[in-house]
Amino acid sequence: MSSESETHSASGAPSERSDGRETLYISPAEEAVDEMERVSGIHPGYRRAHARGFCCRASFLPSGKAAPFTTAPHLQEHEVKAIVRFSGSSTDPALADLLSPAKGMAVQFLLPEGGRSTLVGVTVPVFFARTPESFMEMLTTLNRTKTGRMPKSEALRRFARHFGESRQSLLALKRLKPPASYATNLYYCIHVYFLVDEEGRRRPVKFEWIPDSGVQTLSIHDAAAMPDDYLEREMELRLQAHPPSFKLSIVFGEEGDPTDDPTKRWPSNRRRIDAGRLVLLEPIPEPHGLIMDPTSITEGIALSDDPILNFRRDTYAESLKRRSGGH
Repeated sequence: MSSESETHSASGAPSERSDGRETLYISPAEEAVDEMERVSGIHPGYRRAHARGFCCRASFLPSGKAAPFTTAPHLQEHEVKAIVRFSGSSTDPALADLLSPAKGMAVQFLLPEGGRSTLVGVTVPVFFARTPESFMEMLTTLNRTKTGRMPKSEALRRFARHFGESRQSLLALKRLKPPASYATNLYYCIHVYFLVDEEGRRRPVKFEWIPDSGVQTLSIHDAAAMPDDYLEREMELRLQAHPPSFKLSIVFGEEGDPTDDPTKRWPSNRRRIDAGRLVLLEPIPEPHGLIMDPTSITEGIALSDDPILNFRRDTYAESLKRRSGGH
């Protein structure tokens, strides 16, 4: 994934681990998590990205409008329970909310027959890398430049090579303002999925969580005056006063809309339906071993050919293994 000799793990050559050990083979998932650990160090017990989070118990009431397009049990007519986790995007759990611009909202639907299905949303509509290879090159370039192991001229050359795919994500990040609340963000599930109906017909879709309270932001000046964990504190008070809620919007793709590129947006005039309403009920401690894997889905929903989406399964599992082991 990188031209640096110590990271030729995909070929089976010796590869340097973050702990200095040498091994004959490092899987792409292990390599990715190693690089994420190098961003801000290892924080035992925490995720390697979106490290600090705030969990809620929730209830999702489907509208039934998605039922003709999918057999997914949580998109029919009956209410289902859910766990929601809000987070910043940083690898550092101690980083102030203000300093982690993009926020996340992951929803795990607890299905009637005991299964689970997960949607992961963020406050930017696209990802910054099109493939796992470009993701890794940008991450390793950042880490090696930071530690002085790569000249800035070489780093600029590498980042310039990926500017075309990362441009929309960087522009979206630049436009972000500090949120007034986790409950007042629009969250985009940036990957494409397929809804699968009873006849097996597949329709490409994207999901968005739209806050019923509307999008509300703070000025930089006002956000800077807030406590480092102001978003968690605000949510605790908000949940006591009135249950916040979100609408689940399903956006249908048309012929020619990319299904394998998370760095590209679909046109804004695509058909939408209101698939249901998610109500946040009360804060809860984060369940042990909770993993918000966006590839964990139920029948009636299928993964697209997005390489970043499919890469997440093994990297999430590797992150869980390390934090569960106390690392």
